[in-house]
Amino acid sequence: MRATVQTKEIRDAILDATDKLLAKYGYQKMTIDDLAAEVGIGKGSIYLHFKSKEEIALSHVDRIVDRLCARLETTAASDLAPDAKLRQMALERVSYRFKSVQHYSQSINELLSSLRAKLLARRREHHAREAAIFARVITEGQKKNLFINGKPTQTANAFITATNALLPFGLSTKELGERKEIENKALTVVNILLRGITYHKEQS
Repeated sequence: MRATVQTKEIRDAILDATDKLLAKYGYQKMTIDDLAAEVGIGKGSIYLHFKSKEEIALSHVDRIVDRLCARLETTAASDLAPDAKLRQMALERVSYRFKSVQHYSQSINELLSSLRAKLLARRREHHAREAAIFARVITEGQKKNLFINGKPTQTANAFITATNALLPFGLSTKELGERKEIENKALTVVNILLRGITYHKEQS
């Protein structure tokens, strides 16, 4: 058990160092030697946990999404009403990603441009994970007769697609604007979507 804990601690330390060095050097100039020095371990130890620099960079992105999904799951399991859950989840989706990379001078697409194909494949997986959480809340709202009937996964994908433009994929956080401004835009988008799926008195 302790070995498993140590492995996770070292992996996290490597990914923490990756985050720092990506901001400082960018992906192309960052080296395994840099990472080993930043963590304070031997270069060989890096390869005990990751096969390559490419895997490290992609795992760094995965970890951001893992942490985001944990937050989304917490909200989805809360006692909030389904519409409040969706509002908070959409806001978290935008805000958490923004905070996670706001120290980068480039967008994620620019930073990892040499990994574009694999990054896009990863992103599709990430969006599917997030959409699955949204879909469960939408299903909950439909069962409570708060949301109109429809395909929850399709509706969830609409929430994902509509808020993607506010994420630091193609633009850096600096280019996107102030975080509060982005959060306000996210709330506007989600409120429009919620009006479209919520039962109104005249529909009852």
